[in-house]
Amino acid sequence: MGSIFCVMGKSSSGKDSIFRGIMKNQDLKLERIIPYTTRPIREGEAEGREYHFCDEAKVQKLQDAGKIVELRSYDTVYGIWKYFTVDDGEIDLSGRNYLYIVTLEGYQKMQDYFGKEKVVPIYIEVEDGERLLRAIARERQQAVPKYEEMCRRFLADARDFSEEKLLEAGITRRFENRELAETIQTVTEYIKGSMA
Repeated sequence: MGSIFCVMGKSSSGKDSIFRGIMKNQDLKLERIIPYTTRPIREGEAEGREYHFCDEAKVQKLQDAGKIVELRSYDTVYGIWKYFTVDDGEIDLSGRNYLYIVTLEGYQKMQDYFGKEKVVPIYIEVEDGERLLRAIARERQQAVPKYEEMCRRFLADARDFSEEKLLEAGITRRFENRELAETIQTVTEYIKGSMA
């Protein structure tokens, strides 16, 4: 039986770097789930690589067919953008394993849809002060830093990943990301052990 390993954590906790590091390990034979979004494709992206890009009509069609596993909407300055997971026939848990970055709420919906025994949480944690410093450093590198949005995300994370919500979701194991290579190794070993 296959599993979906869900990488979660607050912004600037290193989820993307950990995801990339784990995916480089060919021995794990992990596959990616390609999420869907209604936001416009960005320069350098390709359909079906980072996301499946679609419009609202496609979202409605997928909802009507009962294919949407979980969906998040974000009210941006460009309008509402949706990010979601679709049971599009590409997820085969009869013998394949997947690595996926998702929100805490998305993780719970994945459990409801696929079954708790098939969806494994990997919660990445970084002390808030360190996380804020990382977020500021990353934002400073942008051509046009968006500090207000960074602060909004930081505060939203405090609510979205509160201790009460983590407890409610059954998150007991935490992976502290102090040093990236070490964290990747620890999570890799955890995944191997979970597959055994």
